[in-house]
Amino acid sequence: MFSWLGKQGGGRERGGGTDVVQTVTGGLRDLYLRKLLPLEEHYRFHEFHSPALEEADFENKPMVLLVGQYSTGKTTFIRYLLEQDFPGMRIGPEPTTDSFIAVMYGETEGNVPGNALVVDPKKPFRKLSRFGNAFLNRFMCSQLPNEVLKSISIIDSPGILSGEKQRISRGYDFCQVLQWFAERVDRIILLFDAHKLDISDEFSEAIKSFRGQDDKIRVVLNKADQVDTQQLMRVYGALMWSLGKVIDTPEVLRVYIGSFWAHPLRNTDNRRLFEAEAQDLFKDIQSLPQKAAVRKLNDLIKRARLAKVHAYIISYLKKEMPSVFGKENKKKELINKLPEIYIQLQREYHISAGDFPEVKKMQELLENCDFTKFHSLKPKLIEAVDNMLANKIASLMNLISQEESNMPTEMVQGGAFDGTMAGPFGHGYGEGAKEGADEEEWVVAKDKPAYDEIFYTLSPINGKISGISAKKEMVTSKLPNSVLGKIWKLADCDGDGMLDDEEFALAKHLIKIKLDGYELPGTLPSHLVPPSHRKPFQTAE
Repeated sequence: MFSWLGKQGGGRERGGGTDVVQTVTGGLRDLYLRKLLPLEEHYRFHEFHSPALEEADFENKPMVLLVGQYSTGKTTFIRYLLEQDFPGMRIGPEPTTDSFIAVMYGETEGNVPGNALVVDPKKPFRKLSRFGNAFLNRFMCSQLPNEVLKSISIIDSPGILSGEKQRISRGYDFCQVLQWFAERVDRIILLFDAHKLDISDEFSEAIKSFRGQDDKIRVVLNKADQVDTQQLMRVYGALMWSLGKVIDTPEVLRVYIGSFWAHPLRNTDNRRLFEAEAQDLFKDIQSLPQKAAVRKLNDLIKRARLAKVHAYIISYLKKEMPSVFGKENKKKELINKLPEIYIQLQREYHISAGDFPEVKKMQELLENCDFTKFHSLKPKLIEAVDNMLANKIASLMNLISQEESNMPTEMVQGGAFDGTMAGPFGHGYGEGAKEGADEEEWVVAKDKPAYDEIFYTLSPINGKISGISAKKEMVTSKLPNSVLGKIWKLADCDGDGMLDDEEFALAKHLIKIKLDGYELPGTLPSHLVPPSHRKPFQTAE
């Protein structure tokens, strides 16, 4: 696993895995401090975009941010993953969670209030102090000893309501806080209730604050068991239409459909769909520790590109300012012409339009600045960042690839994740090609009489039918030749180019598996081998 919990002070241990981990961690931190931070400080990047990164930002565990309107099941979703209550948890149909709650691992259960949390150097929340007491009084850390939290941390956010009143009464910039978290978390999960698909103004603004973090966003359509199949199709379509209006990307977001709580399903028609969707979502979350190093590297690259663009903007504004008279009028003119300045800089420095900050936000921030105090362009600072992006980052990617091949894959374990792995309730157990795996009788035997009737109409010779005869029957399934070819290889156990009655029955069984929507196995499982072929087949292997 790409451990970001290396020893402070740059300690190194022998042994390939640990050595590589600490090299990656230290390398990222060192690159930021030596190459990128000087550029950020020189052009006041932290005042405009994002605070400086600290030690904890490089070392923290992967984090998952949950966002949604009230009563969509955010807190219940966390309870479902952990399989236990956490301090500060409140669940109800009304807006119960009125705070940001960081659910993290701790040896003992307890809460840490926001004001204490932002002075803890071991936690990645120190820069949140800039949002003031109104926010810190609505921020806390819930610690508990839970296996899931050994690998990830989860951020629960306040339920979003509609209307202007709530936005004013918060006392802090809700969207700015979400943006701060979005830049640092590994996954953003937007939760929707199957009965509440409307996206309020504040929720729309919240989603727009995730601009530039689209690769982290996943959508969960929760409480889907409360509607039937026909309604679910309409709900899904309405959700995609609503999201298309607020998320400005050509790609379709991944939507997971299910009912994420430990209660009986109200409508079991789509149980198999819900199980498959939950399995996919769990795999996505479980892979976060493995991908944490790449994510931090990717975020550093995005930050570096934005810092470069910011430097070009600030230095251009400085260059255009008069030395003596008319400074205020020139400042207003430059702010109004900012969209044109963006286009000019794109052409001059060959920069993509997507790398530039939002125009309106930048214009608002520039209103309160003294352009004469800005710095002119320093090519050396830009060159240092270019060198980092062109050479140093590639070296770190090689180290990460080396670690991937040397270290065992670390997955999130515990809680609901353990219930999806092994045993009869694991996903796909006893279904498709796995059906009959724990039975003594050959699973194909129950349908063999019907298959035998077809077999003997194909005029077998010496108890076997030719490939041409088998093909005439198999193509009636309308499956592609590539699939039927794979079924033929699996069914022809002795490889003689012909099928006896048991092999033909196996072929028909495999066709049925594929037509039922399951995948074919790569190799024939031992429980599917026909009884008369088991000894020779196993000996051949």
